[in-house]
Amino acid sequence: MKAIGFKTSLPIEEAESFIQFEKEIPTAQGKDILVKVEAISVNPVDYKIRRNSLKDKQQDTPKVIGWDAIGTVEATGEEVTLFQKGDRVFYAGDLTREGSNQEYQLVDERIVGFAPKNISMEQAAAMPLTSLTAYELFFDHFQLSKEKDAGKTLLIIGGAGGVGSVAIQLVKKLLGLTVIATASRDVTIDWCKKMGADHVVNHSNLVSEVKNIGFEQVDFIVDFVDLNQYWEAIVELIKPLGKVGSISDPTEPVRLQQLKRKSVSFYWELMFTRSLYQTEDMVEQHHILNKIAQLLDEGILQPTLNTTMQGLTAENLKEAHNLLESGKAIGKVVVKI
Repeated sequence: MKAIGFKTSLPIEEAESFIQFEKEIPTAQGKDILVKVEAISVNPVDYKIRRNSLKDKQQDTPKVIGWDAIGTVEATGEEVTLFQKGDRVFYAGDLTREGSNQEYQLVDERIVGFAPKNISMEQAAAMPLTSLTAYELFFDHFQLSKEKDAGKTLLIIGGAGGVGSVAIQLVKKLLGLTVIATASRDVTIDWCKKMGADHVVNHSNLVSEVKNIGFEQVDFIVDFVDLNQYWEAIVELIKPLGKVGSISDPTEPVRLQQLKRKSVSFYWELMFTRSLYQTEDMVEQHHILNKIAQLLDEGILQPTLNTTMQGLTAENLKEAHNLLESGKAIGKVVVKI
């Protein structure tokens, strides 16, 4: 089968930042299903791992990454109970295993959901990683519910990105929160409004922008961009007893003690944690993805796909990574295989 990978970490403009190669189709065992991959999407985690995982190293066999896919189950391991051959599935995968930038992939059934039926395969491929991230943050960590939280305020730093696009919708449609999203360009402002944001503010003057639209403080804040850059604004804007969450990778220590006076709770979210540590509730991602598929099929959530490329090639993956690294990507980028 065809696969795209890299033998060493290189800048995306380098000729061998991605290379195409042939490899054997693997065999499903245990709880694994073998999926014939039909479309994939690209996330910031992809370029971060491409740039850093093989620094000053050279592998003989290319490393295959990619953490979003839709496809059809071709075979099942002997312990599989959730799926059978022919099922259409979508998933984000596992950081410790080979990714989806190949024609066939093994994935543990417990982190796979049944694919939505009423949207295109490209639209479905865009959804798993970002949906799991936003859902876990709001429902597992923040423990939000419509009954106790409807009408409260949420500030989303980075509203037009992949996670932000899903996050806006989840809290508006399922929880009834008032959503303030950050964006700075006309196209990203329009995208946030399309996703359902009540207000869009410029992140370059975050405190004054939020106060200018009538909010001295907010109940919840989530950071999908850079915790170090916005930390002082977060500390000032969060309400006493509020909740703050982040998915970013700070390069400097975060001064959590600044939240103590307000008794604010802080949460990290990494949707790979359950598979990384084989947690007892790992199968919860199967259930979350099934919920997301239902919400997509019912039209409650809209897909966040914005750019589609045709063909699993090194050139397309380079283009997709280049777009994400530019910081100007809106919604999700999908490659149809």
